[in-house]
Amino acid sequence: MLDRTTETTFSDLGIDQDLADALAKDGIINPFRIQIVAIPDGLAGSDVTGKAQTGSGKTLAFGLPMIQQLGEARPQRPNGLVLVPTRELANQVTEVLQPLVRIRGISTVAVYGGVSMQKQIDKLRRGVEIVIATPGRLIDLIERREAFLDDMEIVVIDEADQMADMGFLPQVRRIMREVPDDRQTMLFSATLDGQVGTLIQKYMHDPVKHEVETDSQTVDTSDHRFLQVHYMDKVKVAAAVANSGNRTLMFTRTKHGCDRLANELVALGVQARAIHGDLQQSKRQQALNAFADGSAPVLVATNVAARGLDIDNVDTVIHYDPPDDPKTYLHRSGRTARAGESGLVVTLVEWDQLNEVLRIQKQADLNEPVVKMFSNDERLHDLTAFIPDPAAAPFKVITQRRLGRSRRRRM
Repeated sequence: MLDRTTETTFSDLGIDQDLADALAKDGIINPFRIQIVAIPDGLAGSDVTGKAQTGSGKTLAFGLPMIQQLGEARPQRPNGLVLVPTRELANQVTEVLQPLVRIRGISTVAVYGGVSMQKQIDKLRRGVEIVIATPGRLIDLIERREAFLDDMEIVVIDEADQMADMGFLPQVRRIMREVPDDRQTMLFSATLDGQVGTLIQKYMHDPVKHEVETDSQTVDTSDHRFLQVHYMDKVKVAAAVANSGNRTLMFTRTKHGCDRLANELVALGVQARAIHGDLQQSKRQQALNAFADGSAPVLVATNVAARGLDIDNVDTVIHYDPPDDPKTYLHRSGRTARAGESGLVVTLVEWDQLNEVLRIQKQADLNEPVVKMFSNDERLHDLTAFIPDPAAAPFKVITQRRLGRSRRRRM
């Protein structure tokens, strides 16, 4: 679970009192597990790797040691860098750190594409300590000689696995060539093998490794329902499920499909917004704001747009288009069941998608019946209460964990 401890405080971890007090004003008294294990090593100057999902508290795990240790930076020469895969995550990290940097008189700039470069250049020229950047825009600034990384003391690579999935690792390597060898490096990722493991070997020195959760927790803390639907009735099924929850995140494969689904949901009376890579940053932020404040309780997203988003209180995830692989299924599903809470994950399956969905189930250690439903089915109003018949499970072996949970819900 990701709930905060009741005994440990940020001061216990070595965080200065002024920063601990600033956190307390926002109601943050006790740290999450990733913060407990990573902050002391970060303060000690060690390289740190953390295996942790989005929403586990990573921003403060690297942000607090960075803010506490950094001194004043020279113009165009920041001494702290946070690399992130998306502009939404850049804004989120900036927002989380803002009350703390204000206490220390430290300045930050969020650097990403799709907005005015000149405003970012002006901030760099005035001098900022911490740059929170997507790789492409930062390289543009380096090549324009508006940003120099030779004073860099601390580098953080956040959501490294998503960087790899989105093809950013060549850009990350380009940036890492610009920073001094004696820097401190912290890296956080849902996985630490494959391309991420290569990144660790090449750019980190004897890192302290921490692991606080695994993808299987998404399986354990969520209710998974697989519904076989007719393609002509599919939007109405999605609308019925969304209307039964408070905040629903739906996933589509394509940008065009994302826009189309959002429009079709609105036509059915569901307040929905779309978010994908072709939207202007202002439109993306408007969609996120509407989703966060509840004025649009449904957000339709593509995989890339949703990567790295830290959105609280999502009670339902709908795979409107089933994912291509189990890793994507787990990443998408992980948008709900955050901080130890339960969540509902619904996959809509057309008849010609059944075999692929069963393959994903098997690889994700799931064994859930695929139940045929139409949009007028009363069970759609509370899919958590609906328990599929275990005898209809697609695979012969049904785990005791899943059977036990079903029995508990019947009691």
